[in-house]
Amino acid sequence: MPGFPSNFGLYRIQMENVTEVTMFILTGFTDDFELQVFLFVLFLAIYLFTLVGNLGLVILVIGDSRLHNPMYYFLSVLSVLDACYSSVVTPKMLVNFLAENKAISYLGCAAQMLLFVTFGTTECFLLAAMAYDRYEAIYNPLLYSVSMSPSVYVPLIVSCYVAGILHGTLHTVATFSLSFCASNEIRHVFCDMPPLLAISCSDTHTNQLLVFYFVGAIEIVTILIVLISYAFILLAILRMHSAEGRRKVFSTCGSHLTGVTIYHGTILFIYMRPSSSYSLDHDMIVSIFYTIVIPMLNPIIYSLRNKDVKEAMKKLFVRNWFLSKTHH
Repeated sequence: MPGFPSNFGLYRIQMENVTEVTMFILTGFTDDFELQVFLFVLFLAIYLFTLVGNLGLVILVIGDSRLHNPMYYFLSVLSVLDACYSSVVTPKMLVNFLAENKAISYLGCAAQMLLFVTFGTTECFLLAAMAYDRYEAIYNPLLYSVSMSPSVYVPLIVSCYVAGILHGTLHTVATFSLSFCASNEIRHVFCDMPPLLAISCSDTHTNQLLVFYFVGAIEIVTILIVLISYAFILLAILRMHSAEGRRKVFSTCGSHLTGVTIYHGTILFIYMRPSSSYSLDHDMIVSIFYTIVIPMLNPIIYSLRNKDVKEAMKKLFVRNWFLSKTHH
């Protein structure tokens, strides 16, 4: 073959042998069986609560006409996203707590990472879009229905997902183009980027730069959108004369700011540090926090501090109670 050395065929066979990892082992937290059973029960409870809380919030938004505005449409998209985000990681993790065989196929690992990074990135952009929505609602309340019409918020939501898919695809392709020959044991409960890079026998410098620059750019852009939106919201609050108006703004914005701070804080902690300060065990706990615990917290954060959501829940419970009484 012109342009290739005579030993190219042998070289290719050797490379194929080197990269032929067909599965990975997710070693997880611990080998202590009693602790694994406890963690299984704990995370099963968290997962069920996450599904009930998030999907319940979606049903509430669909069912109550007072919640038919962009703020709650964004919230229901966030709830679906959180339910999916948690479902990418938790079921496999729960199985591994009780199973002897903790293997995940090569393609399964790639799919898990693709979905995990996609949903995580989408959530970053969605939280920024929600901050912009709050700015429009508070800074220009009279023009809100025009400035956040379906022709605005639908493309905003779609673009959040497109950005997530592109970012997820980039890192999945870059990571799974590497060779895995030294070990196939991932010191984690799911296929995340840092532990996969840690076990590759290729040069991962380019991958680490990709993670640092792309995650960094996404963090800077989305956090800036949130900060600028809230700077204008603060100006609007200072102009308000009614104490009731200020209280309502603080309750809706306070819940969103809480969610944003917790989510971005954990991402920055994991991905925005030099690899020399990387600790697998420590970061595994933090990444579990933002993939499993935060999706559970979001329905609580957004429901308990929101008067309209609480009213809708009350109405739903009263209606169900009344229906059950009339049937008996």
